Amino acid sequence: MQSPPARVRIVDAAHELMLTLGLARATTKEIAKAAGCSEAALYKHFASKEDLFVTVLKERLPQLGPLVARLTEEPGERSVEENLTEIARQAALFYAESFPIAASLYADPQLKRRHDEALRELGSGPHVPIDGVDAYLRAERRAGRIGADTDTYAAASLLLGACAQRAFAYDMTPGGRGPRSLEEFARGVAGALLRGLGV
Repeated sequence: MQSPPARVRIVDAAHELMLTLGLARATTKEIAKAAGCSEAALYKHFASKEDLFVTVLKERLPQLGPLVARLTEEPGERSVEENLTEIARQAALFYAESFPIAASLYADPQLKRRHDEALRELGSGPHVPIDGVDAYLRAERRAGRIGADTDTYAAASLLLGACAQRAFAYDMTPGGRGPRSLEEFARGVAGALLRGLGV
């Protein structure tokens, strides 16, 4: 059986090591070794560890960006509550998987600062999902499906903040499970946000 292409092996290895070791400790040397290639081969496919990290987020974690982009283009396809519930569901899954990867950065302020600068150069970072949900809510506001005075950025921040907090807080509960299922959580957060918006 033929082994997967080098790029696929590198992304798979990076995903596994970033999950188990954290982003700060998963070096490109270790990633290359786990992928069965040289560090030079890794750099043929990725400009930096940050570039590889962004690829892992886009290709191996639950996808929030494409969902939000589709909803922004077609805001009237389903109800606002259904759309926000789906966003909350995907965001909660995304943060649950990305939190263990990125958490180690916060132990080293210098490393986090360098990482943040590199992500900005790549047009990525934790602000991107908020900007995406903000764009979706602005589309709904233009369509008249939420109030004309809605602070869409604040609403997006509240929604995604709740999803990120779920990943952090639920990990601390006995058995790593919160008091609500993912579906209950997503519906509850979307409903509470809409009631707050007066919808």
